[in-house]
Amino acid sequence: MKTQNQNSAIQNLIKLGLVSFLTLLLLTMCANANTPPDNTNKKSIKIALLLDTSNSMDGLIEQAKSQLWTIVNELAKASCDGAKPELQIALYEYGNNWLNPYEGYIRQVVFLTNDLDLVSQKLFELKTNGGDEFCGQVIKASLDQLDWNNSRDDLKMIFVAGNEPFTQGSVDFRDACYRAKNAGIVVNTIFCGDFNEGINTSWKQGAEITGGEYMSINQDCKTVYISSPYDDRIAKLNQKLNSTYISYGTLGRQKKQNQEMQDANAGSISEVNAVKRAVSKASHVYKNETWDLVDAADKEDFKIDKINEDELPAEMKKMNDQEKIKYIDTKKKERGQIQKEIIELNKKREEFVAKQQSETAKENVLDDVMLKAIKAQAIAKNLKFE
Repeated sequence: MKTQNQNSAIQNLIKLGLVSFLTLLLLTMCANANTPPDNTNKKSIKIALLLDTSNSMDGLIEQAKSQLWTIVNELAKASCDGAKPELQIALYEYGNNWLNPYEGYIRQVVFLTNDLDLVSQKLFELKTNGGDEFCGQVIKASLDQLDWNNSRDDLKMIFVAGNEPFTQGSVDFRDACYRAKNAGIVVNTIFCGDFNEGINTSWKQGAEITGGEYMSINQDCKTVYISSPYDDRIAKLNQKLNSTYISYGTLGRQKKQNQEMQDANAGSISEVNAVKRAVSKASHVYKNETWDLVDAADKEDFKIDKINEDELPAEMKKMNDQEKIKYIDTKKKERGQIQKEIIELNKKREEFVAKQQSETAKENVLDDVMLKAIKAQAIAKNLKFE
């Protein structure tokens, strides 16, 4: 039998435990109140582009190269409740005899990334060669290999383009598409050829499983560009924009050179295409925090004293920390003014082009069908396009 003293002792222990628990709970609530919001769940647009690079697909690759910046510029207009989503693009090639047959003639060219210069670079490096096109297997590979994350708020899309039956290969396209559907990923199919032929070879069925769009294009149709009175000014501003980038780190110089190389690649298609790339570079989706100090300085954990002097450009090596921060801030302000002017000029450019464009003469091409599908499916994620 417990004594009165024992009962009192037990009651005191219970009280002490309850006080300790309440104190711990209060401290935790205060800590959470002072913790900055977690931005890791920021809404994203994730797009995997799976391109057939067999012999007959030269036109498809040309369209992808020449229309990349048109697509990027439209995606940069997306917003949800005033917030701008991050854009990530992945690239696969399939159906090319140069690729490993034991892996289904499939290659991941670029993982999901916001490094748009890298995407452009790899697109321009693609070469076609005859092969076997296994659509089910390339969809499965993109599901296995890419970091799609589990967020149901993100717009996650696969675009697979080609011209052989969708049923080829050891991986059943239905299994791959149902798996994508269960992961909240929409599969859109683009048949390069006659619309009805694509239906008869199961391209439409593949899209329907996930609620995606089935589309057909003329892959040999050349991209039509319309010049405007604002193009020269935007091109000159692009050169000034490049001067605001401060390369750092082991890959800084190489990445800066690649930025200029992708300017040249865009210009090799047409002067207007180079202008469209400049517009992309003026938007929020063009970020280079891994090699540019101006973009890196926007990160919450950025500390200038953590960057080794040998990783800095020559003009910053003799600066103290305050001078470095001031130099970065000066470049940031300069960049902001240039980007603002490019965006304002582009609005006038788009108005001019819209008046010149003949919609009736336009054929189905890659950027048209992709943007149509993206905008239709973005509604479910509360995304709007300005």
